[in-house]
Amino acid sequence: MPTNKKEGIIFTTLMCFLMVLGMSAYNLLIHQHFTLSGLLIGLVPGFVVAFILDVFVVGVYAKKLAFKLPINREKKWQAIIAISCLMVLGMVTFMSMFGVIMEIGITSHIFSDYLTAWRMNFIAALPLQLLIVGPFSRMVLQKVQMNAKAALS
Repeated sequence: MPTNKKEGIIFTTLMCFLMVLGMSAYNLLIHQHFTLSGLLIGLVPGFVVAFILDVFVVGVYAKKLAFKLPINREKKWQAIIAISCLMVLGMVTFMSMFGVIMEIGITSHIFSDYLTAWRMNFIAALPLQLLIVGPFSRMVLQKVQMNAKAALS
């Protein structure tokens, strides 16, 4: 877990970027629209929206709620799983709406499009976060923290 603002920014930026990259690629693939240019075009606005939501909305409430759950705080993995699952739930909820509006627009069937997108995104985002992006981001954070400790020695 990040121990200061600098580490928090590094961790959040990496986590957010990798999740947006992975989910953008996934959505383009399942809709059979994957191109490198399409991925790059959608990556920037998706990252900006996701980062803002992460820092100012979802992250704040996910952390507060996670620590109200009956978890053993001495077991770090329980906090990691709780926060990760709540982050996925919140981010999928908001980013699915963002994706539907950006790709389809506001139509008479926006609610059904949103529910379909939410379900498909949740199915992909949870394992992406728990098995790939989360562990990789924590590994990078640990290296940053080790380098900072080594620099102080």
